[in-house]
Amino acid sequence: MTSYAAPDSGLLRQYLVLTKPRVTQLAVFCAVIGMFLATPGLPDLKRVAFATLGIWLLAAAAFAINCLIEQEVDARMLRTARRPTARGSIQPQQVVALSGLLGGAGMLVLYNLVNPLTMWLTFATFVGYAVIYTVILKPRTPQNIVIGGLSGAMPPALGWAAIANAAPAQAWVLVLIIFIWTPPHFWALALYRTNDYANSGLPMLPVTHGQKFTRLHILLYSVALLATTLLPYAIRMSGVIYLVAALVLGAMFVRYAWRLYREYSDALARKLFRYSIVYLALLFGALLVDHWAQLLI
Repeated sequence: MTSYAAPDSGLLRQYLVLTKPRVTQLAVFCAVIGMFLATPGLPDLKRVAFATLGIWLLAAAAFAINCLIEQEVDARMLRTARRPTARGSIQPQQVVALSGLLGGAGMLVLYNLVNPLTMWLTFATFVGYAVIYTVILKPRTPQNIVIGGLSGAMPPALGWAAIANAAPAQAWVLVLIIFIWTPPHFWALALYRTNDYANSGLPMLPVTHGQKFTRLHILLYSVALLATTLLPYAIRMSGVIYLVAALVLGAMFVRYAWRLYREYSDALARKLFRYSIVYLALLFGALLVDHWAQLLI
């Protein structure tokens, strides 16, 4: 039986940690970019605000459930051992109540103040991450982050649907970019945390197939990512500004991956992981700059 220690920090702070705010911010940022790309002009800012709130609430709810399901795994990993669920400083019923409150509020906001399509797509993303990825895929297959990456790639489609009440091909191109980005991003982390994942019992790629195999796959996915990011230009969704940004950012990504493949070090894996976050933010920012630039021409 698990024993629960008295909280050593404020309850609100513990709740905030469970929602993984840094990851949530990047997901919501990509959703907001989708909102602005969904219309030729400036979208309804009131709808943007409500959609952002609703998507953030459901994302936070999914991350809280993820922490609850993985509390024993998290307790065995140095990177996650300080989470309240892993330390036993917050009880499961509190996490369920938090997730239910956030998720329910998010669904109400999206259904009533945005549109039903966005609510259902966001709810499907919640189920995909909290249940399909966390419960089914993550503990069973080293390809967990590849298959389960679809749920994490959904924000641009959610944002597009919020404004256009539709998810056309352009939105799914953005989803595809994040889908291809996810494995090299996450495997870079897994490389310098291999011992952590070995202790956790999760079948992460560096644990099951070794470091060199993982480094090769990071390199291959990085090249695939560079090619995928050219699709917005190829389908005339974006212009030259985005094309130049995609080529420069992608070339840097491939360079990091190539160096990691040739001469591995934990420090270089950390650099690639950190760069991958900056990369995605800059790439989607370039999409927005290009979109507005084309409007002014």
